[in-house]
Amino acid sequence: MTAAKPTRRVIARPDKGERAFVYAKACGIIGKSFTGRRISSLKNPKSLNELDRLVFPESARNLPGRELLVDLENRILRRTIRHIMAVINSYSQPPELLVLQLRACEYADVKTCLHYISGSRTEPPMISNIGRFGTVRFKKYPDIAAMLAGTEFEFILKKYINAIKTPGFDFAPLEAELDLRYYTLLIQSLYSLSADDSLYALQILTDEISLRNCIWALRLRTYFKKRAGETAKYLLDQKMPLPSRIIPGSIHPHITNSGSEVSLAAEALEMLRFSLDTRSNWKGWRWESLLNPEVAGTLWSADPRYFQNAASRYIYRLSLRCFALMPFSVSSVFCFIKLKQFEEDILTSITEGLGLGMNGKDIFDMLEVPS
Repeated sequence: MTAAKPTRRVIARPDKGERAFVYAKACGIIGKSFTGRRISSLKNPKSLNELDRLVFPESARNLPGRELLVDLENRILRRTIRHIMAVINSYSQPPELLVLQLRACEYADVKTCLHYISGSRTEPPMISNIGRFGTVRFKKYPDIAAMLAGTEFEFILKKYINAIKTPGFDFAPLEAELDLRYYTLLIQSLYSLSADDSLYALQILTDEISLRNCIWALRLRTYFKKRAGETAKYLLDQKMPLPSRIIPGSIHPHITNSGSEVSLAAEALEMLRFSLDTRSNWKGWRWESLLNPEVAGTLWSADPRYFQNAASRYIYRLSLRCFALMPFSVSSVFCFIKLKQFEEDILTSITEGLGLGMNGKDIFDMLEVPS
């Protein structure tokens, strides 16, 4: 899938005072979040109740196991959204890039609702409340048309509405198109910012899309047994400019010519030629270091879950470095949101692990959380 190349159109910028206020608020929230040095404290809980008291010291709840697990996951999500919205709402006119980052949960909720509707489930899933930034009428569930009409998701009504309810519906094309549309909007929103405001956000987003393409390709080949030709059509093929400044610790693309642009699908298209059970085939590939390592005495096979977790850690590290590299820029708030989303993922994973009887340290070791 090829996205149209956007043109830069700078809109009104936040003034210095507003930028300073927004960044100060973001720093205050990050200082109390489980990122950076504080993330290691998440190794300590040995039960859901201990995690609850750690994350919500003033509002911990004494609930039985399964009930507490669901309740804790819901509160973690609401906490993340509340923190992100507190920063975004500090702008008089929030940059579209940041609003779209918040709306990632709306895209996820649409996917979940469609799966529920396909399975004839009458009760809706839990929906993220993003206030004035939401566009979908989730209260109309399970009426898809009423939910999506007049929104950017209306294409689903034209292309998929009848097929969704058929047994064995393949969600891969629909979810791939949703991702394509979402990332295309993110890229377009970057071009409404100044070069300074978009500098680090552009680099992180291009790496994220390249990794997203690779994750999709690996999942489709591994779980759905898709051939190379079938897999390629699910990739977001967008040409992006080479970064003018390199983020310390980033993994640079392999440049094969003197051009000033790179394709975000290049690494995913390259990996379609590699054998899924021969580690040596992947030698020299840009994202090779994020693959699961070989283990003596066992047959190696590319592990999509391991790669996805490693990709998430990589984006987290870049965001942590860049949050303070250019204070007061929109890129710094972009990184703030990335950090909060990573924190939510880790807290949710730890919640689920504790619910299965594991302890925080074991979960940390399994996820290889950076500490």
